Amino acid sequence: MDEQQVKKKKGRINEGADQIDDDDQKWVFDTSVDYKGKVPFRASTGVWRASLFVTAIEFSERLTYFGLASNLIQYLTKIIHQDLETAAKNVNYWAGVTAVMPLVGGFLADAYTGRFTMILFSSIVYLMGLSLLTMSQFIPSLKPCSTILCNQSSKIHKVVFFLALYLISIGTGGHKPCLQSFGADQFDDDHPEERKKKMSFFNWWNFALCCGLFLGVTLVVYIQDTVSWGVATLILTISMAITVVTFYMGRFCYRYRVPEGSTLTPIIQVFVAAIRKRNLPCPSDPALLYEILKPEKNQGRLLCHTNRLGFLDKAAIVDEKDKNTSVSNQKHNPWRLATVTKIEEVKLVLSTIPIWLTTLTFGIGVVQPSTFFVKQAATMDLKITNSFTIPPATISAAGAITMIITVVVYDRILIPFLRKSTGNERGINILRRIGIGMFFAILAMLVAALVEKKRLGIALNEIPPIGGIKTKPSFLSMSVFWLAPQSMLLGFSDGFTLVGLQEYFYDQVPDSMRSLGIAFYLSVIGVGSFLSSFLITVVNRITGKNGGSWIGKDLTTSRLDNFYWLLAVMNGLNLCVYVLIAKRYSYKRVVDRKERVVGDVSVGKGVESIA
Repeated sequence: MDEQQVKKKKGRINEGADQIDDDDQKWVFDTSVDYKGKVPFRASTGVWRASLFVTAIEFSERLTYFGLASNLIQYLTKIIHQDLETAAKNVNYWAGVTAVMPLVGGFLADAYTGRFTMILFSSIVYLMGLSLLTMSQFIPSLKPCSTILCNQSSKIHKVVFFLALYLISIGTGGHKPCLQSFGADQFDDDHPEERKKKMSFFNWWNFALCCGLFLGVTLVVYIQDTVSWGVATLILTISMAITVVTFYMGRFCYRYRVPEGSTLTPIIQVFVAAIRKRNLPCPSDPALLYEILKPEKNQGRLLCHTNRLGFLDKAAIVDEKDKNTSVSNQKHNPWRLATVTKIEEVKLVLSTIPIWLTTLTFGIGVVQPSTFFVKQAATMDLKITNSFTIPPATISAAGAITMIITVVVYDRILIPFLRKSTGNERGINILRRIGIGMFFAILAMLVAALVEKKRLGIALNEIPPIGGIKTKPSFLSMSVFWLAPQSMLLGFSDGFTLVGLQEYFYDQVPDSMRSLGIAFYLSVIGVGSFLSSFLITVVNRITGKNGGSWIGKDLTTSRLDNFYWLLAVMNGLNLCVYVLIAKRYSYKRVVDRKERVVGDVSVGKGVESIA
């Protein structure tokens, strides 16, 4: 293509700019469709009106999950009569599977089913798990015990109980990656006002999540401890069913993304094309690399070329065979020639791996409130007044409240101030937000270690050894609210790191992989749960050799404070590595739609198609 042709096409773009602006205000050209499969009308679809339906089902799902997860270790130790180590491992295994399953659900949704269909299917599975869990509490043959008091639950109850839990895990596998990405899909990235609303969406999404968490660890746990688990699970089942129906009713105002097939195939094609052209020199001018610009307005977004992972750029080198294919108007073979956008998408995926790895240690700390924090609380004074006591799991409410406050303050006060002072549309960049939260996670583990050391000192004085053997823990005079500072620090940490990770793994992956991106975020917590179980096993084997296991059968004979010190050191070292990686990170750069909608030329970004 000669210089005169390029100038003509640039002129056509300038002439059509006003028309483009009008169309962009009226229609949504971000590859999404409405419920009829047509280009969405901006005024009647998407944004907050649609995302509220999605947020409602997220609230109910989190209410259910945290209502079960936060008190699960108490159920396993008191009702099923497992020892502390076994119960903690079972909680971590279940939490791990629940957080890893979204990798499967996210892949299937992006590639084949679409997010809306996957949400509906997983909701049915989720409700099956809740219904089975409810039946295990009411049907006599499925109850834990046939008598009021027993030392061992029935085998059939264990089977049904764990089957129900893992059905909920499978349901979560479709819910979690698709709900949040489907909600964020309701905002157009190329529309300035909607893009700002999307940034707020992640904050308010977590506000709803924390409200569900708060009610789960207070109201639901209170019903479990004072009324029965059966009544609690019945309430959760009904609540979930109502919000699923509500979600389906909002289908007319949603913006849908059409699945584009396997997200792995384009990645493999780029690697194959780069290897086939490994002996060719890369051009010094990125404009010579291959790119296709379609004339349709609702095409996917194009990415700018970056210098990272330069070997992959060879997949976009146009050799003689590719030129001959272009001349004969044949379709290029994607296994030997890839576009700059496809290559940059592969670079984005590869760039997320170091960030993902350096957040796993943080994930280990995140899962502690649902296990050891609860068991610590169970040994302490739970009284608020002389006649009212709170369930042990309710201490997690301190973290939920702190996260709610953090999210609101960050969205309403910090972001507007930081936008003015830094000029950054987000206030601060995503990775910096994540790093701030990781720092507060270290402080949380340090405080947890100090509080546990104090709790152990009181326990040794108030529960003295009898005949050389320590008695089982009972309620101490130490108030459970001593655990509030560490929970609040973790809540503050979550308000920065978890929200930041959600935004990062949605925004910094290819547009066609956003469900899978949210699944990557969730896998941080899932793999963190598995690593926590592995770490418990390793620590017990090493420290148990001398008869002084850090995590014994009960907390009075354990040294949980040393375990928290270990987590603090691990998180500190990990943060140093994370900072080094974050400083070198290059963010996604998108070509503005107005610069590329006409012809096969990209104006202003130096990317030109030879097609």
